[in-house]
Amino acid sequence: MTTTTDRTDPMASAPSRDGSAGSRIATRLRDEILSGAYAPGARIRQEDVAEQFGASRLPVREALRILESDGLVTLVANTGAWVSHLSLAECEEMYQIRERIEPLLLRYSLPQLSPETLGRLQHLADEMQAGPDVETFLRLDREFHLLSYSGAVTSILGETIHRLWNSTQHYRRAFTTLIGPDVNRAVHYEHQLLVGALRRGDGEEAERMLAGHIRRTRLELSQHPSLFAQ
Repeated sequence: MTTTTDRTDPMASAPSRDGSAGSRIATRLRDEILSGAYAPGARIRQEDVAEQFGASRLPVREALRILESDGLVTLVANTGAWVSHLSLAECEEMYQIRERIEPLLLRYSLPQLSPETLGRLQHLADEMQAGPDVETFLRLDREFHLLSYSGAVTSILGETIHRLWNSTQHYRRAFTTLIGPDVNRAVHYEHQLLVGALRRGDGEEAERMLAGHIRRTRLELSQHPSLFAQ
């Protein structure tokens, strides 16, 4: 069973699963992919990664397998590795899955959220509303949502949602860059309403707010098919 507990990214894959070189390389590459240093569809050459980290091919291959299990890399036998890329249809499907299962994880999490965690969620919502740059917003937004799930104890659901978050990270960045002031205000308003529902212990309202919050991003992305052109 996997237990998620209060920490900055409670569903992040364990970066040092066995303390191996492959795990350490995977951690660095994961950060680079999630930060946008690698674009979707970009090829990751084993020899370049080995040179970058002063490692042999073996730990690099291990790192790429870890990242594939995280939903960040696609491995093609006898060909190579690429940063995972979604079509519009795939992205919409993933968001529809998220709309349905993330509220369930939030339901599991809510009874275990401490006053300190709820206070941190409020602080993050306020900090995002203050208008940070895109990359700062993405970091705070990720911490906000994953922290809200941190009370959950699951064997499958948490890992599934973690993989979906990783796979859609680039498209959240595109959404955040594209949205106008009206949508931006709505996003912050939804964050505040979600925190309010969690503080009241109103799980039904929190689930409803979260589903609508995810749906907003899906519908906005569907208006920009050019983002998915390879």
